[in-house]
This record gives sequence, structure tokens and C-alpha cells, in this order.
Amino acid sequence: MPRSSGPVDSPARLSLISRHLGPNYPLNTPYTVERHPDNIDTSLLPKTQTRALTTDANPSAKMSTQPEHPTLLIPGPIEFDDAVLNSMSHYSESHVSPAFVNVFGETLSMLRKLFQTTDSSAQPFVLSGSGTLGWDLVAANLIEPGEDALVLSTGYFGDGFADCLKVYGANVTQISAEPGSRPQLPEIEKALSEKKYKLLTVTHVDTSTGVLSELKNLSELVHRVSPDTLVIVDGVCSVACEEIDFDAWKLDGVVTASQKAIGCPAGLSISMFSGRAIQAFQNRQTPPTSYFASMKNWLPIMQNYEAKKPSYFATPSPQLVRALHTALTQIVAQGVRERFAAHKAASDKIKAAIAALGLKQVAANPDDQAHGMTAIYLPENVKGAELLPKLGARGVVFAGGIHKAIAAKYIRFGHMGVSVLDPSRGHVEKAIKALEEGLSECGYQKA
Repeated sequence: MPRSSGPVDSPARLSLISRHLGPNYPLNTPYTVERHPDNIDTSLLPKTQTRALTTDANPSAKMSTQPEHPTLLIPGPIEFDDAVLNSMSHYSESHVSPAFVNVFGETLSMLRKLFQTTDSSAQPFVLSGSGTLGWDLVAANLIEPGEDALVLSTGYFGDGFADCLKVYGANVTQISAEPGSRPQLPEIEKALSEKKYKLLTVTHVDTSTGVLSELKNLSELVHRVSPDTLVIVDGVCSVACEEIDFDAWKLDGVVTASQKAIGCPAGLSISMFSGRAIQAFQNRQTPPTSYFASMKNWLPIMQNYEAKKPSYFATPSPQLVRALHTALTQIVAQGVRERFAAHKAASDKIKAAIAALGLKQVAANPDDQAHGMTAIYLPENVKGAELLPKLGARGVVFAGGIHKAIAAKYIRFGHMGVSVLDPSRGHVEKAIKALEEGLSECGYQKA
């Protein structure tokens, strides 16, 4: 596994992204071939809604009010529950009104249950922005220019975190695994023993590869070998579908976003930081290197909102916060451990079906395989640009590859949230059937 501290080749990464921006198909995301063509055969789409949606842990079934649309099964954004989307239509209200302050306070308190922390010194944050804003929050507050960071990379987004830290002046050492694998503990221990790092970052699930990094033993290693090093987790594609035990595993920070397994529309950067991380921020020798992402500005706001006191630094989105409140209410009602188990069961079913089709995963080791998405290697004679439109014609949207070393060789299947928690939707079966038929149409036959 190569370890490097040189600059990330941003132009090369942008080139990788832009080469997917073909002129023939509209994009479903800004950075991959997650697309469906203009000429979808809509006769293959269902004419009536037949699925039942859940609005709480044990609801009575009701029909969806959403317009007919292709089933979005990329690794985020995901399909949403009607109750969550309805929360977005709440009338306009002041962000310091008693009603909204109460909702925001409850939302922050429920995040503690999702992350499994009862530590009063830990603090949740909910900011307007994408998951990437979480990187800035870490880089601008928890490390100072010239300090050292160790980044464990399992793909595109690990590389991105390293890039962000460098922008803020950190000295970054990166341990990068081969596509489909993750850095191993002996190599990490060696790096930690050679230099004092202010923080270590790990991508829990790298959306580009579907690789799941193990956190419990990693955190134990860091606390044993380099106890002053903060353990920071990029949980954008893992929170709410992979287990994260914030207190028990002694994590110092987890950053995530609203639009993946949490099941809320995009637009919120969500994070949890330990009391130790907050103390590290307060002990800075230099000011935070961002204004909007400064904990100096946001920490008292989050503390006030959680105490249900009106406060202001920058205007939040009341509608998005209400949608998040609804999504978290559903998660807490179900129980987080039950939610993790349901995602694992669905993942096992999907991965068995993929194996039955004679296909291989990018993450070959079952211990390294995420439970909210699957990265699937294509057969040699099948191209993603050919297969994805055929899935789209069947009303299913998968994602193309974005890992620069293997981008054209694989596709990604996201299976998070309501698509796996509400079997009556039939999303998993529909996707597997579309994949089988699409491969056959591309000329693939299982050996």
C-alpha cells in the first residue's frame, strides 16, 4: 500500500469526473454516469403506484403520493419516505420561532441516539451544506497549519479528505489501499509510531469502492499507540446503516450528510464531535481557518438550539431540519441496532444475488464489504455506459464508477433507507431483475 504526502492531483481528478459528462444523457449526479437517457421506454415503468410506505416504526400501510419516477438506487441521494418529503412542505417560519427552536433542539438530541453517545461533553452539529462541509469543519477547527494528519484512504473520498486538509495547511501523510481493500493495522501502527499526528481520518465506507473500514479495533490501536491523536471518521455513506458506537469506540468526530442512509433530502452537513475534540479546538494557538465552518461561531449556536433557546449565526433551513427531524424520529422509533441489522440482511441478500449472476465485487473480502451499497465489477464484454441506460429503461438508476484506477470497470448499487426497510416497495427485487435483464441485453451470459 503506497504511503504518500505529496499533493493530490486535483486536475487529474476533475478530468476523471468530466470524462463522464457525455453529451447524450442528462446526469443524475454531478460527477458520474449515474444517469438515465432521454429515450427511456416509459412503457416499462409501472403505471400505478403499488407500494406501501412507512411513516413510523409500525405504521399501517398507505399509498405513496410521490409522482412515478425511476427508482434511485445510487449510493446517495436515496429514495425518501413520504412523511420526510411532506415535512419539506412545511409553511415558512422564523428560524428563531419557539416551534422551530423546539424541533431543532429535538433533532440534535435524537442525533445523540443515532451516534450512540450519552456524553454531555460531546456536541452534535447540523449545518446547511453538503457532506463535504464536514471535511472543512474538521480541517478548519481541529488541526492547525503545519500540524500532521494521517489519512487512511480506501478510494476517491479518502483522497478528497486528504486534499481538503492540505488546503487548510495540514501536513498530510496518506496510507492508500489498493482498490477494494483497506489499510491494515500493522501499517497504521508503524505510521503512528513514527510521527506524532494531531488527527487520523478514516472513511468508514468509501462510496467510490464500497469498502467498509473497521473502526473499533482501529480506534483502540490509535488510543494505545498515539493517545493524543484524534480519531475522525468520514461517515457520509455509513451513518444510519453501519454500526457506529461513538462512546464505546472512543471516536472523536464523525461527519456525515442528510441524503444517504439517514433518509433526508440533501442539504445538511451533520456531525458529532467528542468533548476531547471540542477541547482540542478550544486549545488552538491560531484562529479557525474558516468563517462559515468555524466552531467558534457554531458551537454556541448548537448548544443553544439543543437547550431550546433561540440563537443565530447564519440562517438554517427550517424545512430541511423538519425533514431531518421526521427521519430521525423514524430511526429512533425503529431502534438503531434493528436498523443496522435490517441493512445487513438486505445487503447479504443483494450480494448473494450478485454472486449468483456470476459477478464479483470490488471489495472481495466479505469483512471489507459495506452494507448500504455494493460496487460490482462488470463482465469484460460489458461497458457501464452501455448497461446503465438499459437499467434506466427498466426504471432503475445505478451509479457508474469514479475510482480513477478502475472507473470504467464497475458500477455501484446503493441500498439504503426506505428501499430496503420497506420491502413492499419491491426496490431490491426490481433492481436485481433489471440488472439480470440488462446484462443479458448487453450480451452477457453467466459462465
